Amino acid sequence: MDVIVLGGGLMGTASAYFLARRGARVTLVERNRIGTGATVASFGNIRRTGRHLAQLPLAHRSLRLWGEAEKMLGRDVEFRASGHIRLIFDQGGLADMRAYAEAARPWGLELEELSPREIRSRFPGLGPDAIAASFSPHDGSGNPRLIAPAYAEAACKLGAEIVEGVEVETIRCTGSSFVVTSSKGAFTAECLLNTAGAWGARIAAQFGEEVPLEARGPQMGVTEPLPHRVLPVVGIWTRDKDYGAYLRQVERGNIIFGGAAERVPVDLDPGHAVADPMRLPAQLRAVARLLPAIAQVAVIRTWSGCEGYVRDMLPVMGRSATTPGLFHAFGFSGHGFQLGPGVGDAMAELIMTDQCETPLDDFRIDRFRRAA
Repeated sequence: MDVIVLGGGLMGTASAYFLARRGARVTLVERNRIGTGATVASFGNIRRTGRHLAQLPLAHRSLRLWGEAEKMLGRDVEFRASGHIRLIFDQGGLADMRAYAEAARPWGLELEELSPREIRSRFPGLGPDAIAASFSPHDGSGNPRLIAPAYAEAACKLGAEIVEGVEVETIRCTGSSFVVTSSKGAFTAECLLNTAGAWGARIAAQFGEEVPLEARGPQMGVTEPLPHRVLPVVGIWTRDKDYGAYLRQVERGNIIFGGAAERVPVDLDPGHAVADPMRLPAQLRAVARLLPAIAQVAVIRTWSGCEGYVRDMLPVMGRSATTPGLFHAFGFSGHGFQLGPGVGDAMAELIMTDQCETPLDDFRIDRFRRAA
């Protein structure tokens, strides 16, 4: 089977790899460079905590693949199962955590509740004012700059064609195939997989499928290197978006942080947000609540990107509701990094076998039409 994959972020490159591994002839088309969209703007969080329950089967599938990534791809993508801790500073956050932990248990996610004493003894320096925390020991982080190129390279070794710097001009369905004309020629295949991220809704609309999606850019930053002491990824349970910060420390010592800053609207042409230095002081105050020592550290770089946010914060994933042979996997609403390998594996299974062991019904593209 021939498949064209539109979009070269983590979703697209992972899909290309798993499709090629199942024997498909794959052409991946990317408008810029591999992994330079939402993937490279990502924080690198590999977490299941706090996900919509319907996403947990996909998240479990993906976590297994993250654990196999280095052996499978032949490259260290810096996946570290160092755990994921979410600090709690008020009773509302504690109630939310306990309710989520109870709801997630039947879905296969076990969260450990930590007392203030346990936080101080196991994770010194984190959240000195925290009244509790949740801990998921098998989650962790990965390097957003390495993962998509690693999947693309591995896909190429299996025979996939990766074409970068392509301006797509038209996409046409002939009935039995799809024809994509572009600045680098025409590509034809039996199936088309839309993994175009924030641009995915534009492609879906060409086939009569409307998705309420907004393009927004997060604000991220990184500090100078410090002694490596913070092992888990650190987040927070809070109802106050002004405190919704998160951080992690890489092995080189730098602390990467994000959250607590409004994601700004992005014009899809050219499709890239710019970090706002005026937002940085408030963001750092929120991050310092999690790790007070960061207040004494120099920030060496900030950045943003472009992510696609769907109205209900769930991705669009599965078959087209209007066009046989068309498939979608986009709109991961700022929390798709952990899901990426599982998305690629699941979409390859669906396209090649017409079924998928992971339930995808909640992500169907026609859910918006049904809700209207």
